[in-house]
Amino acid sequence: MADEKKSCLKGVGLTKVFGFGRQKTVAVDHVDFDFCEGEIVSIVGESGSGKTTLAKMLLGLISVTEGEIYFQGEKRDISSQRKKKEYWKNIQAIFQDPYSSYNIFSKIDAVLLDCIAMRGGRNLSNEKKVELMTEACSFVNLKFEELTNKYPFELSGGQMQRLMIARIFLLKPKILLADEPTSMIDACSRATILDMLLKLRNETGMTLIFITHDIGLAYYVSDSVYIMEHGKLIESGSAEEVLLHPKEAYTKRLINDVPKIHEEWDLSTVTYS
Repeated sequence: MADEKKSCLKGVGLTKVFGFGRQKTVAVDHVDFDFCEGEIVSIVGESGSGKTTLAKMLLGLISVTEGEIYFQGEKRDISSQRKKKEYWKNIQAIFQDPYSSYNIFSKIDAVLLDCIAMRGGRNLSNEKKVELMTEACSFVNLKFEELTNKYPFELSGGQMQRLMIARIFLLKPKILLADEPTSMIDACSRATILDMLLKLRNETGMTLIFITHDIGLAYYVSDSVYIMEHGKLIESGSAEEVLLHPKEAYTKRLINDVPKIHEEWDLSTVTYS
């Protein structure tokens, strides 16, 4: 009998409210989910659906208004900076804008050395540290000797995204949240980045969570898909179940809005503000 998949990240009644009174905005509205170890998940929705707010809650970057998050079966505790750092060893993120993901005053060496230190390698020899950094850069088709002493802004957008993956290679978290990781780079680089993320997942067994509006990406890479609208998770299941046999009108509209080369584009559902 196959082993039952273990839960790695679970949300129960997860809610985030910004503001008060008339200014109150419910960005995430009582969502429930359960992501398993080694699973590839896509959370799909349009801009303003609440998916990025949900991602920031999962990362511990913003507080939870209501509900609970469970990590590896235990209620998450990030009540102190030490506990938060321990949590971040196991959950990391790649964001949409590579240019805002780095400290402009930190050289590439410092970025990678911080990852080695975070995994307990602070006291390794310089030779060993260089070996680890070289290996991580090689994994993403970059040459460390060409990057050393440079700043991230000296790289292209695609190279910076690959450097983000090199960080993840060094950190080896249990969960990686990828928030629109390919939306700001060209099509060729996009395919390369996706391939590297999937290769990294296959090598480490981590859970990979895509936050995206890209239905095609969700269908082709995901085990499970969650559809998010106005802060609520309105539909979920396997990629085939949700995207080939959608039940909700919103999901059907998202799928119909994807232009198809062999069909005339239907712009009747487009709204203008």
